[in-house]
Amino acid sequence: MPAHTRKQTAKTPAPVPAATPAPESDSAPSGLLASVVGDDSAEGRIYRTVFDSIMSQRLAPGTKLPEASLCELFNASRSTVRLALQRLAHDNIVQLRPNRGAIVAVPTLEETRHIFEARRGLEDTLVRLAAERATPEDLAALRQQLKEEHAAMHRFKQPAWVRLASGFHLKVGELGRNPVLQRYLVEMVSRCSLIVALYQPPGNACCEHEQHDAIVDCLERGDADGAARLMDSHLRDLERNICMRAESPDNRLKDMLGL
Repeated sequence: MPAHTRKQTAKTPAPVPAATPAPESDSAPSGLLASVVGDDSAEGRIYRTVFDSIMSQRLAPGTKLPEASLCELFNASRSTVRLALQRLAHDNIVQLRPNRGAIVAVPTLEETRHIFEARRGLEDTLVRLAAERATPEDLAALRQQLKEEHAAMHRFKQPAWVRLASGFHLKVGELGRNPVLQRYLVEMVSRCSLIVALYQPPGNACCEHEQHDAIVDCLERGDADGAARLMDSHLRDLERNICMRAESPDNRLKDMLGL
C-alpha cells in the first residue's frame, strides 16, 4: 500500500509556475542604445543631441562642451548638464578633464586599432546570427534602408549618409537578436563615428553602399560565412581609408549641435 501511494504521488505533477516574461531591460537596452531610441528627460535630450551630432559629424572630436553653454542652450540646470556629461563620458563619447571641462573624445591611433578590432569581432558574430534569425520582413526593411542610404549618398549630404551608413550596421546587429552584443555594437559604432569624423578625408564615403548591398544578398541566402567575410573586408576597408590627422573645429557650439 505505501508503494502504491508513492506511485500515485509520482504520477501527480507538481504545479508548474506560469512563464514569466523577460525583464524589460533584456529587450530594451540601456546606455547608448537607450539614448538612440529616445529619452524625454532633460538629461536624455542633452545626451541624445550630443550623440546625434557626433553621429552626423556636426560635432567634431576635441570640441569643448562648456557647462554654462549647455545650460543656456537646453534651459537646464548645471546638475542636469553634469549628469548628461558624466553619462556621455561613461560611454566614451566625451572626455571629462579636471578643472578644464568636457570635450568630445579624441581617439588615439592605438585606440582606433583596438576599436576596429573589437568591432570586427562583434559584427562577425552578429551578422552570422542575423543570417540565421532575420525574417523576410526584416530583410525587406533592411533593403528599404539601403535605398534611403543610396539616395542620401547621391544627394551628397554627408551627415545624412553617415547616419544611414552607421544605421545599417546597427540594424544588422539588431537582426542578430542578441541585446547584450547589440549594446556593445552601439558603443563601437558610435566610437568609430568619432574616428571617422576626425580622420576621414572630406568627401569620402564612410561606408560603400555596394558592400552593404552584397552583405544583404548573403543574408537573404542565409549565407552566414559569406556575410561574415564581406563584413570583415568592409570594416578593414573603412579602417584603411582613415587618415590619422585632425583639424581643429571652428564653429559655434549651437550650430554644431544643430540647435
